[in-house]
Amino acid sequence: MENRKSKFNKIYAMQLATIFIGFVIFGFSENIKGPAIPRIQFDFMLSEAQLGTLLSLNALGYLLACSFTAYLTKIWGIKWVTVTAFVSMAVSGILIFFSHYYPMFSASYFLMYIGNGMLEIGLAILSARIFVRNTGMMMNMTHGFYGLSSTVAPLLATGLMQVTIGGHTLDWRGMYMVVLLLSVIPVVIALFSTFPGDDIPHEDRIPFKELLKDRVIWLMVLVLTFGVVSELAVGGWLVNFLEKAYGWNTVNASGMLSVFFLCFALARLFLGPLTDRIGFVVSLIIFSGASALCTFIAIFGGESVAFLFAASGIGIAMIYPTVMAFIAKRYPKGSDAAITLTVTLMGLGSVIGNYLIGGVTELVKRMAGEDSSTSLLRGLQAGYGFIGLCAALCTITGIILYVHLYKRKEVI
Repeated sequence: MENRKSKFNKIYAMQLATIFIGFVIFGFSENIKGPAIPRIQFDFMLSEAQLGTLLSLNALGYLLACSFTAYLTKIWGIKWVTVTAFVSMAVSGILIFFSHYYPMFSASYFLMYIGNGMLEIGLAILSARIFVRNTGMMMNMTHGFYGLSSTVAPLLATGLMQVTIGGHTLDWRGMYMVVLLLSVIPVVIALFSTFPGDDIPHEDRIPFKELLKDRVIWLMVLVLTFGVVSELAVGGWLVNFLEKAYGWNTVNASGMLSVFFLCFALARLFLGPLTDRIGFVVSLIIFSGASALCTFIAIFGGESVAFLFAASGIGIAMIYPTVMAFIAKRYPKGSDAAITLTVTLMGLGSVIGNYLIGGVTELVKRMAGEDSSTSLLRGLQAGYGFIGLCAALCTITGIILYVHLYKRKEVI
């Protein structure tokens, strides 16, 4: 009995290590690009349009990977899908290092994002299968590691690009290779571990067609999309807002963004247990509502309450992992298909959402009058207000979901 318990603990520890280290590497690979992009643009002499195209193609690769990962999971099993994701990221790092021509570089970068997409879905499916107890707490904790590594990633990238080995400076190519080769660590751990769920017979899994008919999954797609648009948009728009609306310098504005990410990471690490206690759907309503409230007060309350921009990260941080916890509980035998559907549609929705923020900003600026001294401020307030609106719509959709589940006595 004691040997069996020891073996179980060892396997569980290796499963946890794969997930936690996986999320750390995922955070690094997603967020080391900030300091590298100006150097990449200079080395390949890319225009702004070409750079935008590069990033758009990579986003397409990410979505493409999200769409086929669940299918591969059925064929290969989650263990080999996870290993493949890590290996493809490590290989992309080596290829990026040797990419001295743009076509090879763009192909290598595309491969990295294929790996990223596979990894996000793979880790989400793995987490859904392993965290059968305290699901909300564990989901938030794992995503908290993603938040922490995302916070550290730009600093790590900047430091590594200046490292000199044998008279050769790593620069951005060497930095990418070093960071992405860290993927070898979880590969080794995963190879010596076993993962649950692959033994579920195909006939016991929820058919994809049945999933598409479920109103709950579509409401959850809306909750996740509105929440993630609000989450991701802050990284792209907060510094811009503070610099142009309040005249902050880049250091102070970037500092506020760092505080946002810190609040974001800490919330996931320490508030996860609350989601298990008060329920996942109620948590979604409360946290997204708090984020919307903080954002609107920060916009219209003026510079004196700008700290609430950072505080909004506490609420919006909880949306993604709590949705994953909900899916794990509601669809225990169909979590892979449900996660793939929600994340893929969320990805499409978030692309549209970011275009709308820019469009709203430009439209309101024109309506206020190009020559008006307040036109830029009004445009920025409207654009950032759209971010708050997305958080509010996340709350409203959550309430609709709660009412629907309450009537059926299926509230989780």
